[in-house]
Amino acid sequence: MQLSDVPDLAHTRPRPMHWLATATAMAGVVAVAGLVQPGPATASQDSSGPTTTAAPGHAPGPAPDPAGVTFPLDCADAGTVVTQKASGDLDGDGNPETVAAVRCVAGSGTPPSGLYVLTRAGKDTTRARIVATLVDPKEKQSLSPGLAVRDGAVTATLLGYSNPDVPRCCPDEKQQVTWKWRNGAFVRGTGPGSQSV
Repeated sequence: MQLSDVPDLAHTRPRPMHWLATATAMAGVVAVAGLVQPGPATASQDSSGPTTTAAPGHAPGPAPDPAGVTFPLDCADAGTVVTQKASGDLDGDGNPETVAAVRCVAGSGTPPSGLYVLTRAGKDTTRARIVATLVDPKEKQSLSPGLAVRDGAVTATLLGYSNPDVPRCCPDEKQQVTWKWRNGAFVRGTGPGSQSV
């Protein structure tokens, strides 16, 4: 018989008293962990970017409605018609603006359009006012369907005429344009779809 060089470890066999002591210690740890709560969160978001939400407790109002706005078009007694509109937050203040394409009512031909940005008139959510003219009717252009506001930018397709001899029914130039609010003004850019038609 060979004798072991290590001392007898008979006392390391688990007995019911060991299990009871372990269970009591674990219950104590769990109870203390349940009583200790973490402090309030202190992380904050980076505030260096533009604000795109309304003030706390202030839900964004409805987009301005172009109905009832007097647009600066010379239509004599014919009146005006809003042919397209699109809404979205253009200046990052958390409230939507409306972009409206407007032209004179005409029985035939393609009268020139104006493209206007509307905002609410102060705290009155029922009235709108013009804050910018993106396309002046004096430019003699009209808008193709597809006016949109996406990611803070206005996109439109303008139709125009290469010379005064082109019939007003049939524009022969097409230009994709965008407007983006930068440093207090709308900056116009040209898209890739500009061409003669």
